[in-house]
Amino acid sequence: MRITHTLLKRLPKVELHCHLDGSLRVETVHDLAQKDNIEVPGSTIDDLRSALVIGEKRGSLEDYIKRFDITLSVMQTPENLERCAYELIEDVAQENVRYIEIRYSPILHTEKGMTMGESVEAVQRGLKSGEKEYGVQSGIIICGIRHISPEASLKLADIAVRYKNKGVVGFDLAGVEENFPAKEHREAFYLISNNNINATIHAGEAFGPSSIHQAVHYCGAHRIGHGTHLKEDKDLMNYVNDHRIPLEICLTSNWQTRSVRSLKFHPMKYYYDQGIRVTLNTDNRLISGTTLTDEFLLARKL
Repeated sequence: MRITHTLLKRLPKVELHCHLDGSLRVETVHDLAQKDNIEVPGSTIDDLRSALVIGEKRGSLEDYIKRFDITLSVMQTPENLERCAYELIEDVAQENVRYIEIRYSPILHTEKGMTMGESVEAVQRGLKSGEKEYGVQSGIIICGIRHISPEASLKLADIAVRYKNKGVVGFDLAGVEENFPAKEHREAFYLISNNNINATIHAGEAFGPSSIHQAVHYCGAHRIGHGTHLKEDKDLMNYVNDHRIPLEICLTSNWQTRSVRSLKFHPMKYYYDQGIRVTLNTDNRLISGTTLTDEFLLARKL
């Protein structure tokens, strides 16, 4: 059978690593900015798209993350958050995604007085409206942020506990890896594990396998986001394999953030051949300018 973009788009799919604040429609960012009188780059949608979408402009993870300042500026009210969540479900339904886990950090949406709890409820309303309309099931993953503080991560973990079985299905640690080790946030993950909540952690994306080691052994991660550098520690790789810890692979964003030299050097196929459980994901549909179908097509070429 000839594998085409059309065929892959029609196949039923699952996505486990998708950031809400990196997956808005550029038209929605523009619309919300105009509605709320928020200054964003450029005067046209094309200008804004150029500022938001990485495209061929490779850089560091820190450069990549800066673009979230733009999207976050229009995601500070319950109404806007609900719309963004609904539209994401609408978008993924167009490529036959049947289940998606959407992650975000409520603490980044409190600039205008919205509480973290109110933000979770707004996102959940949007997701449920999307499910009712398109049949796409979803779950929320709450993100702690490495470079904010362990205390903030603990508060976010408490939010995850409060909204367990009310939309929240897991807890994550995202943000800059270097100089912000996962082990500093282990109190948050103790709260998570003590309440029988699943954990996934960004690790081995922009730092070496020691970051993955901390995620697994200090924080009890059940999944690893990215894990690009896992191959550098064969003993740890065998442990991850033996314990059936899946990797959330994001091909396009790994190339854009220089986590890999080029896609032909991406270790996903190597991991797959070793028997490691790998999943394909977009990471940030808007920022990376990709879809899950695009990621499957890239994987086929590895």
